[in-house]
Amino acid sequence: MAIRKTLLEEIKGDVVTSDSPDYKAALARWATNAERNAKVVVFVKDAQDVAIALKYAKENSLPVAVRGGGHNAAGASSVENGLVIDLSRCLNTVRVDAANRLGYVGGGAVWKTVDTEAIKDGLATVGGTVNHTGVAGLTLGGGYGWLANRYGLATDNLRQATVVTADGSTLTANEKENSDLFWAIRGGGGNFGVVTEFVFQLHPQRKTVFAGMVIYAPDSVKKIVELTKTWWPKAGENEAMCQIASVDPEGRPIMVLLLFYNGCESEGRINFKEFLDIGPIADMAKEIPFEELNGLQNEQSKPGLGAYFKGISQKVPDYCSTLEVLLEAGKIAQTQKFTPSIIYEYFPLHKVNAVPIDATAFRRELTPNILLTFAWSGGKERTEEARSTAQKLVDILVAGQRGLSKSEEFGYTNYDMEAASAEVRNTAGSEERSKLAFASNYPRLQQIKKKYDPENVFNRWFPIVPAA
Repeated sequence: MAIRKTLLEEIKGDVVTSDSPDYKAALARWATNAERNAKVVVFVKDAQDVAIALKYAKENSLPVAVRGGGHNAAGASSVENGLVIDLSRCLNTVRVDAANRLGYVGGGAVWKTVDTEAIKDGLATVGGTVNHTGVAGLTLGGGYGWLANRYGLATDNLRQATVVTADGSTLTANEKENSDLFWAIRGGGGNFGVVTEFVFQLHPQRKTVFAGMVIYAPDSVKKIVELTKTWWPKAGENEAMCQIASVDPEGRPIMVLLLFYNGCESEGRINFKEFLDIGPIADMAKEIPFEELNGLQNEQSKPGLGAYFKGISQKVPDYCSTLEVLLEAGKIAQTQKFTPSIIYEYFPLHKVNAVPIDATAFRRELTPNILLTFAWSGGKERTEEARSTAQKLVDILVAGQRGLSKSEEFGYTNYDMEAASAEVRNTAGSEERSKLAFASNYPRLQQIKKKYDPENVFNRWFPIVPAA
C-alpha cells in the first residue's frame, strides 16, 4: 500500500513500510511467534504523532496495534496488514525527579532504564522481573515485581499518565483529571488509548541486595515444598522468592530457587538459612547492585525465540504436583522441541491485596502466580503444540490444588497467551475471556470504553466490548 504523502510529511518520527530497508527489524518482537506483517509501522516522537497515526489508520480502515517494549508473546503489539504505533525508538527515556520521588517514563521504555536511572538517586519502584520487558505492558496489565511486597503492583505506583485516545485527544489521567480513565488503565491494559508517558512514585532503595539462583536436584523438592508452606504465610516485606522447575543445559530436571532479600548478604543468608541448609548443587546467590536484580532471569528469557505463556494461581504449595511437573519438564526437554520453565512466584501479597478490588481495574487475587513458559527455535509453527503441551502441565497443577476458582485457574492477565487471538474479533468467546480477566470490574470498564473508544480501535489485549 502506498503511504500517503501527507502521513510522511506530518509525522516527525519515522514511517516504515514493506519496501523500507528496516521493515523486518521494525516487525521483530521478543517472541518470534508474536510477529505480524504490518502494512505500516510509525515510530512516533510525541503525542501529536500518535494522533496523526490514529487518524491515518481510521481514514484507511487499518487495524491498530501499539508497541511499547514488544514483549507480549500473544502478539498484542503486532497486527497483520495494519498500522503499528511504535513508541520504542523515540519515547524510551526516563527522567527522575529525586526531590519529589517521581519517575517520568516514556511509553516505549523498558524496565532496565527505569532501574538504572532511579537507583542513581537511591530510588526505585516496582518493575518487571525481566528487565527488557516494556514498562507499558507490565504496568497497564498490573505488574508484579520484587518490590511488590513493600509497595504493591507497578500499577499501584502509577501517579499519572499521558494518554492519546481514539479520537486523537491527548489527556492527562490521574486521580483528579480524567479519573475514570486513570482507573481503567490501571489493569485494563491498552484498551483505552496510547500512553506516551507514565509518572511513577519512586521509593528509597538501598544500593545493593542479596539475590541469585540456588539450584537443587529433584530429590530436594519435598523439603523445599515443606519449608515453603511454613515460610510463605509469614514472608515479610524484605523477602521474596521464585521457585523454578526447569532443566539444565543437558535437559535434566532441576529445581531453581531465585532468592531475594532487600538487605546485605549476611542478613539474606540468615533469612533463607533453612532453604540453603537443604544442600543445593549450586549456590549463585550473592550481594549485587540493585539495578541487576531485574536482570537475573534475562538469560532464561532471551529474545528471538518462539514463546508460549500460561498462568494459573495456586492455593498452597503441593509436593506431588510440583515433583510431577518437574519430571515432565525433563521429559519435554528431552524431545528437543521446547525448553520449559514452570515458575512459582512467591511475592508477598499483603500490599497488593490491601488495595480494594474496585480501586483499580486490575483483578486482584489472594493466591500467588504460577507461570508456565515454553521456548523454542523458530516461529509460529509450534505455538499450538506448545499450547497443548502446556495444558497437560496445567492439568497436573490444577489437580494438586483444591478449590481454585475460575479466575484463579485463569491466572494473571499478563501471563495469558489468549489475550490477543490470531486476529481479534468481538466474538462471544473473546468477551467471555475478558469477563474472566476483569471479573467484577468488567461492567465499569465497558462504560469507560464506550466513552473513550466507542469504535473499539484498541482491541489487541483482552478486548473490552463498549457498553451498549
